[in-house]
Amino acid sequence: MGTDIDGVWTNGTMFYSPNGDYMKAFSTYDGMAVEVLKEAGLDVLIMTGENSEMVRKRAEKLNINKVYLGEKEKLKRLKYICSRFEYELDEIAYIGDDINDFEVLKVVGLSAMPSSSPVLHKFTPDIVTNRGGGEGAFREFVEEILAYH
Repeated sequence: MGTDIDGVWTNGTMFYSPNGDYMKAFSTYDGMAVEVLKEAGLDVLIMTGENSEMVRKRAEKLNINKVYLGEKEKLKRLKYICSRFEYELDEIAYIGDDINDFEVLKVVGLSAMPSSSPVLHKFTPDIVTNRGGGEGAFREFVEEILAYH
């Protein structure tokens, strides 16, 4: 199970302080979805274009080991991961929200985008979540997958 972060686990908003520090808000619903996936024996892979210490910390808290920050070539990374762990691309479910996710969304077995994605008019995934990014979209996607697993 692969996921982008900004726009999926967050609503895409970043709060900046006057000294340049920034924060993001993560939905606890999505954090619980990781536990649900692990109980079902499924792994989580994070690939995000941002090289964010906040994302790293969130992943550590949730014990997610496959975390790729600052990833500019997501499809290349996913192909490498599939090769290394003996998965086929069509065995992967992935949720992303923007144009930098298109290459991956087009080749995975199950693709999803949050309803808040600004580019739904450019790509039609298998699933559009009812919840927006930062509002439990990842959790909704996980529940949809587990209903058929």
